This record gives sequence, C-alpha cells and structure tokens, in this order.
Amino acid sequence: MPASPPLPPGSATVLDPAPLLAWYATAARDLPWRAPGAGGWAVLVSEVMLQQTPVARVLPVYQGWLRQWPTPVACAAARPADLVRQWGRLGYPRRALRLREAAIACVERHDGAVPADPAALRALPGVGIYTAAAVAAFAYGERVAVVDTNVKRVVARAIRALDDPRPVTAADHRAVAAVLPDADAPRWSAAVMELGATVCTARAPHCARCPIAAGCRWLAAGSPSWNGPAPKAQGYAGTDRQVRGRLLELLRAADHAVKTDELAAAWDEPVQRERALASLIADGLAVVVPDGYALPT
Repeated sequence: MPASPPLPPGSATVLDPAPLLAWYATAARDLPWRAPGAGGWAVLVSEVMLQQTPVARVLPVYQGWLRQWPTPVACAAARPADLVRQWGRLGYPRRALRLREAAIACVERHDGAVPADPAALRALPGVGIYTAAAVAAFAYGERVAVVDTNVKRVVARAIRALDDPRPVTAADHRAVAAVLPDADAPRWSAAVMELGATVCTARAPHCARCPIAAGCRWLAAGSPSWNGPAPKAQGYAGTDRQVRGRLLELLRAADHAVKTDELAAAWDEPVQRERALASLIADGLAVVVPDGYALPT
C-alpha cells in the first residue's frame, strides 16, 4: 500500500486536546463502559457489541450480559445457548460465541483477565486491530490510535477537508497516530469518537456546536461533498442475513427441538432457507438434534 501523503502543517493544532477535552467533559454520554474502573472485560464486551450496532440497542443487552457473566471466567463457563439467547437481536450473533472464545483464551493464557497489551489482545479470538486498541486505551490507558468510522470522519474532515465515507484504512490509522497527543491520549480518543458519533455525524453534522469548528478545514472549504467512489450499500431485506435472523429467532425462543416445518414457516423459500440454516450450523449457532434443530449446548 502506498504511503499516505504528509499531513498539512498545523494538523495537530486542529485537533488540539484542550477544546476537545473541555467539550467532552460536559457533552459525553453517560455509558456504563465509560465508568471509572469498568475494566478490560466490560470494555471488551461493549466494543464487540457495538460493532455495527447502535448504542441504544446495545445497552440493555450489555447490562444483562454483565449481570450474568461479569468476568471472563464466568463467560468461559457459560453455555453457548445462553449466550446466544442473551445476545438477542443485536445482529451478527456469531459475536456472542467469539466473546466466549475470547473469554476462554483469557482464562487459559492470562489467568482469567483481559490483557492490556495490544498484541496480546489481537491474539484473542474475534479481536481485531480496532477492538484491541480500544480496550488497551479505554480500559488500561495505553497510548494507541483508536480508529473507527467516527474517528476517521472527524480527522478526515478537520484536517484534510474530505468527507470520506469509505471504510477505515491503514492510511487512516497513520493519520490519527500522527495527531495523537502525548498526554490524555485515551480520553482524547474517546472525545474524538464521541464528536463523530454525536456532532460530526455522517449525514447531518451539527457544525454550529462543534468545539473544533473554528479550525475545521472541511467547514472552512464549504463542507464539500465526497466526489470519490461511494461504498456499496448493504441491504438487509431478502438477504441470507435476514433469513438467518428469522431462523435463529425461532431457535432462541424454543424450549424444544425446532422441526423443519417450523423453520419453513419462518421462511418459505427452501433453497435460501437451507443455505442460511447450513451457515448457522457452520458458525456454531445451531446444531442438529433428534427431531430437528436447536441452539448449541
């Protein structure tokens, strides 16, 4: 991958910590994974649940999860079926089983604790670059670049005057790392992320109440629209994801083996239904049992 172009002079001052942290101190949402002493497990659970899922949908599931499995040790010992049921309709339910796999790895490799080192975190099942950085920064105070789509958007707009909707790239990580402050880096990262989530939003940014509006190069340039390639829209209706969700909802609600004709009632197109069912089985979210199908035990 070619190196990203150098940042414009003064880039660090555009995202100066002082106004961002002052704004964050009064504007940050009160979220349980931000509570002092939330710990590595609480932050890891929140970050996995928040992947492509809004905060409002995550909150009740997150709170129920930590009540039942407050530590990696508790989660590692849980029945997969109970985890999938608690996951409910958050979407991408394979994440529930990956959290259990990560918990087992924490028990086996780290004495039941979530590690602080980003490399050790990335070695956990289901933990990628972003999640590892977020846990290291927000749970343990490590100075690492935490780059999600919100952070990418703020940095691209403020520094490069670009409203770039594409997925996060290695160049975005380099751009954020280049302006990451030496002091209060985790809190700065949280502030930039919050800014992108609540003010510098993708479709309707609230520039009038942005704490860095005075130095934002995108705003100064007249908020130009992106003229590059647009990311492909991901539909849901009629997709295998929708079928998987319908079938898994039946399995979660059942206290008995779900028969084939019950699954057919949930989705009547047989080829797609069988393909979706096969993928649930391959992902470990469903198993074949006498008389039908069930959640994994």
